Amino acid sequence: MPISTTRDIPKTGDVPQHVAIIMDGNGRWAKRRLLPRVAGHRKGVEALRGVIRACGERGISHLTVFAFSSENWRRPQDEVTLLMELFLRALENEVARLHENDIRFQVIGDVSVFSERIQSLIREAEALTRNNARLTFTVAANYGGRWDVLQAIRKMMAEGVKAEDVSEEALRCHLSLADCPEPDLFIRTGGEQRISNFLLWQLAYTELHFTDTLWPDFDASALDHAIASYRRRERRFGRTSEQLSAAK
Repeated sequence: MPISTTRDIPKTGDVPQHVAIIMDGNGRWAKRRLLPRVAGHRKGVEALRGVIRACGERGISHLTVFAFSSENWRRPQDEVTLLMELFLRALENEVARLHENDIRFQVIGDVSVFSERIQSLIREAEALTRNNARLTFTVAANYGGRWDVLQAIRKMMAEGVKAEDVSEEALRCHLSLADCPEPDLFIRTGGEQRISNFLLWQLAYTELHFTDTLWPDFDASALDHAIASYRRRERRFGRTSEQLSAAK
């Protein structure tokens, strides 16, 4: 069972075990090229394919990406429709390749609002890849960090958990990524420097990396740059530098 970084000290290494990414900048990438926004989203799918491959090659065991937030419904309706169409096509065209490469696929978020076709494809993809072990690839879709905490609390209440039995561990076990280690490295592309309601609970001790690179241009080299930045961090988890030195 994955541990909590606010209660325990996890093992760390030169390569992050879990990378979480907000893939930002598709629209701006297209705008700079005088292309419709959907062209940026399509190019973003290509970039994601390359990053998945790069993560597998570097020994990263978990990759979680923010594909569509619960707040993204506020975008223009035509763009939302195009995003749903891209999501559908990606599920139809990419899952077989993931399975061939021993990659487990899962979706976190409130998928009940998606079309029946998308929901069916998600269930089929998760079932097909459930036992794959090389990399766990998680897509956060119609997801929000506050929603995640609320749905965990509701599950606990439905199970009849008593107030005196509510603990960090009990709550964590009901969160969307309960079976995954907490992210070691968070990356946000596109120049913005905020978390935007993504994995609020899980990012407590995650190292943050922000880059001006727009998502369609983010590639294996950009991932290596983020990992190099991660390696320069001193991960103390509440301890002092002197304690770290003494523990070596």
